[in-house]
Amino acid sequence: MRSLHVRPAAVLPGGTGREAVAALLAALPGALDGSAPAVHPVDPGAALPPGPAVPPGVAAVVRTSGSTSGTGHLVALDGAGLLASARATHARLAGPGQWVACLPSHHIAGLQVLVRSVVAGTRPVVLDTAAGFRAADLAAAVRRLDPGAPGYLSLVPTQLARVMADDDAVAALRGLAAILVGGARTAPALLESARAAGLPVVTTYGMTETGGGCVYDGVALDGVEVEVDADSRIWITGPVLARGYLDDPAADRATFHERDGRRRLRTNDRGRLTGRTLTVLGRLDDVIVTGGLNVSAAAVEHALGDLAGVGDLVVVGVPDDHWGALVTAVVTGPEAPGLAEVRDHVAARLGRHHAPRALIRVGELPLRGPGKVDRLGAAGLARARLTAGGPDVERHATGS
Repeated sequence: MRSLHVRPAAVLPGGTGREAVAALLAALPGALDGSAPAVHPVDPGAALPPGPAVPPGVAAVVRTSGSTSGTGHLVALDGAGLLASARATHARLAGPGQWVACLPSHHIAGLQVLVRSVVAGTRPVVLDTAAGFRAADLAAAVRRLDPGAPGYLSLVPTQLARVMADDDAVAALRGLAAILVGGARTAPALLESARAAGLPVVTTYGMTETGGGCVYDGVALDGVEVEVDADSRIWITGPVLARGYLDDPAADRATFHERDGRRRLRTNDRGRLTGRTLTVLGRLDDVIVTGGLNVSAAAVEHALGDLAGVGDLVVVGVPDDHWGALVTAVVTGPEAPGLAEVRDHVAARLGRHHAPRALIRVGELPLRGPGKVDRLGAAGLARARLTAGGPDVERHATGS
């Protein structure tokens, strides 16, 4: 990341506001080809910091959400990498088209919608979600797309769930060429119902360090290669990789590796490759040690994803004197089932030792970034609620 020719990036408000998006769209072409400073979109609710110094070739600086560590990194993204990602997306889908922009532009998924629009030479339809996301507003935005070009949309799972509860929104979105869904785990039942309703949903896997989604429906984009090592860790290589971290040299060295003349990204995710198809199994650090046994939080979440009545959910470990860590399911949904049903459902699929021993019902999960569950926040919430008790808290009897 060292260079003698660094210059500060241009700090711009992010978010989904029309003025902010217009400013980014005006700045991006020069940032991407190197004729103008890199852009650093930031949360519009935060004070504008000084622009970080970046080396030549860097087009954008984006902070990761830090959904498990609690802190994010400043990621330097090359113009060539962002362009490669956008072009590979168009090649995988129906070609260049027009996008609806409804994700915050200071996160990589929202920024990539704008990059793809610049590459396609089209103007996105902007939906400002600062005051909240409404499926009816999204339907109206989709209907403003040019019918003569492929129409695209990028959503997080919570937004897709709200779309599925609105018949008019579902009808509007059926005409799109593709709906990219990523940023967080998507419940299998939600994907199944969306596809059964005729929505052209494409699941994506990627991160800020890969310039956004780089694996679509389990298959890497052109130019991207995915490996899974003996520890089930996912490694990624290809032109979409970020230059590195600007703010943490140690993390940069631990994450970006050079091997056989190629740079590789060492992710913190577990996966399985079947031919060319990648199945993401969760994070390497999502294992909960309870009663001396290892429980994968991601596996429990996946098992609960098709249980009727469960909305958004996260599974966390809460410190416990008896078990070491208490496997706790935090769920939303007005018709969320009780702990006994949750335990039976998980036990039938994974075995009894995976079954949550505590259940907490909440109105909504704590989020960090667009649709990403704040696992640290959820764990803290679970610990506090288990201590306080109440009608929305259930705990299985110790020793049984």
